[in-house]
Amino acid sequence: MTEPVIDLLDEVWQSILELGESLTEAEWKQPTGLPGWSVQDNLSHITGTELMMRGEPAPEVTPARTDHLHNPIGEMNELWVEARRHLPGQMVLDEFRAVAAERLAEYRAMTPSELDAVGPTPVGTAPFREFIAIRVMDSWAHEQDMRRALDRPGHVTGPVVALSIGRVTKAMPMVVGKRAGAPDGSSVVFMITGDEGCVVPVVVAGRAGIADSVPDQPTVELRMDVDTYTALGMGRVDPAAALADGQVTVEGDQDLGRSVVTSMNFMI
Repeated sequence: MTEPVIDLLDEVWQSILELGESLTEAEWKQPTGLPGWSVQDNLSHITGTELMMRGEPAPEVTPARTDHLHNPIGEMNELWVEARRHLPGQMVLDEFRAVAAERLAEYRAMTPSELDAVGPTPVGTAPFREFIAIRVMDSWAHEQDMRRALDRPGHVTGPVVALSIGRVTKAMPMVVGKRAGAPDGSSVVFMITGDEGCVVPVVVAGRAGIADSVPDQPTVELRMDVDTYTALGMGRVDPAAALADGQVTVEGDQDLGRSVVTSMNFMI
């Protein structure tokens, strides 16, 4: 039996491979919105994470710059990236293709009990199946980082996108209730436009949670497209800039709305 989340990982990796095959060496070295990382570096990171998960030791290198590193996870990620910076983009793509094929085969060989086994993940203790879902979201996020830098929009519909949007949505009660400090009885409705758009009503009733229906008179309504929603949730865009240039519109309580927008980044 095919495990759906592994199929999604295959899908997003194939999309990245197709994008990579079209790039020139100059495009591989194009800076992205992630400080210190080029298009190539994003792909090196995906490959390095899979090698690290397999148990391979981190490369023994010293990063040329560290001003964009803010925590031990970032410092570890940078080692895999730095070790590949001197390589041509096509070589990094070829390595990713080989590692992706090997890892997909390893994942598909796992039994249901192995996929259900609980262990550490970036979001706490969870089944390994959940870890793979995080890999889908993270890979898609970096694919979009690459596409934004290259002005090559794509892969903005389908099940991988829906999964990634869903993971952003799961974090919104924490954003609204804990980070933005929305008071008891208030509500924040995210109106997400686009082919994979949705409505996310977050209501604070003792604690914040996603409601079954949209309140008649929400305290705040935030309107944005799918790209902005996921980019804010994954820390890919400056909230102040998104508000200033109209990527996000706020109706209702302006102070609370702006506080929610500036608190949306839930990524490590």
